[in-house]
Amino acid sequence: MTQNTTFYAKNNIVPASLIKPKSKPLQSLRICILLGLSTLTLTAQADMSSGEEYRAQASTVDISAPIAALDKLSSLNNAKPLKVTVPTIQSFKTKAGVPVLFVATSTLPIVDIDLRFNAGSARDGSISSTGFGIANMTATMLEQGSKRLDENEFTRAVETLGIQLGSSAYKDMFTVSLRSLSDDKHLLPAIDLMTQMLTEPRFDEQILARNKARLLVGLQQQKQDPNSLASLAFSKALYGNHPYANPTVGTLETVPNITRQQLVDFKNRYLVAANASLSMTGNLTLPQAQKLAEDITANLPLGQAAPILPEPKPLTKSQHIHIPFPSSQTTVLMGQLGDKRATDAKAQQKQTNFVVGNEVLAGGDFNARLMTEIRKNLGYTYGISGSMNPMLARGPYQIGFSTRNDKARAAIDASLKVINDTLTDGITSAEMTLTTDNLKHSFPMGFASNAGINGLLGMMNFYQLPTGYLTNYVNRIEQVKLADVNQTLRDTLKPEDFLIVTVGEVDPWDKKAAK
Repeated sequence: MTQNTTFYAKNNIVPASLIKPKSKPLQSLRICILLGLSTLTLTAQADMSSGEEYRAQASTVDISAPIAALDKLSSLNNAKPLKVTVPTIQSFKTKAGVPVLFVATSTLPIVDIDLRFNAGSARDGSISSTGFGIANMTATMLEQGSKRLDENEFTRAVETLGIQLGSSAYKDMFTVSLRSLSDDKHLLPAIDLMTQMLTEPRFDEQILARNKARLLVGLQQQKQDPNSLASLAFSKALYGNHPYANPTVGTLETVPNITRQQLVDFKNRYLVAANASLSMTGNLTLPQAQKLAEDITANLPLGQAAPILPEPKPLTKSQHIHIPFPSSQTTVLMGQLGDKRATDAKAQQKQTNFVVGNEVLAGGDFNARLMTEIRKNLGYTYGISGSMNPMLARGPYQIGFSTRNDKARAAIDASLKVINDTLTDGITSAEMTLTTDNLKHSFPMGFASNAGINGLLGMMNFYQLPTGYLTNYVNRIEQVKLADVNQTLRDTLKPEDFLIVTVGEVDPWDKKAAK
């Protein structure tokens, strides 16, 4: 459920941490760790008085060669093929027709519930042509009281139960999530609070005014963040008049126009049973899960499913956008329209092919070609990576990095060259094998916790993926072929038509100014 939104007012909650004074032993340990990390990340240049004998012996070693010890780890060669046990998924529908995916886990006495609606900020325009930010504000205010409980009473009830209850809006989805202990003493009151959020929110006028004032302050601060500026400009230029072009939280111009009636209209239109999907994971039996699902959805209006979003039109030629910003660094965001979420077997295999190829090209680790060339060999940036974000409609493909102002154009040109060379020559068999092994072995970590399982269930249910989606994941990776990966990269990426947004002091496209 991954959506690209640089400024987070409601879409993501960043937990605050309380910093307490540390004792001297902890301070010393922290300093030692930091020094150790610094030594690992920087090239050793200074002589050290101790350990000269070891340094003398090491000086004869070719540091560019593979570590010899790795070739002697015979246990790796004898490792058995990975066998993944995917959680057993049970599916059913409520009386209101809401599809439910359920996984029973008894390890911990907790329950995770995820209710999703096809109702993200892409639907704001259907409520008001000048009301962008309506979905986000609706999600914010669902947590701020119901008809039976005012804001303080609602918050106190949540804290007394010790539950996690919240709602969020993204580009094309609206979520209400709950985590609670699984005993009736905690879970049943928690479900009651959840249903109050959904069916009888308070939408207090004074709280709405307060929320808008706070959000406007955040939007003003956003102007001081080059990453936010780049992301907003990228979305606007890439999507034009498509609903994905507008920021989920709204803008300085649209937020003041949001009204209480618009929030009511949004809830009544989109937070309905015909537009919902539900996932549940935890210490429950199937009958208990079915009973809870009915309790959650019974009072939802039946309503109608949201219409299919239009498909955005891809750019037909490259476009360069520069935003002046007083900084020694230039933020670069480049890319194009990507894919929508694949639902059939053939399209899913193609997306898997692309994931493998893109990991080699633009993955975030140091084996990726862009990272190797742009960071390690040329020293233009600390990090560069790119990824696809498929959604209900075609999501973006983006590559991002920051570099010195005077190196921005060179870094952009070098990045495009790596991409073009990869498309021309393809990735190698060794690169593909390393990537597929990594994807297979890291896959089980996705459902190592209740929250991880429920997140996968929520994604599958929202995009109407078959219950065999997880079971077939490893099979799709094993069916990847080198020729197919390279062809998929060529079919998907069009660097000659890339949209390139830069935010910095000097326009990289102005040769005279850049020089």
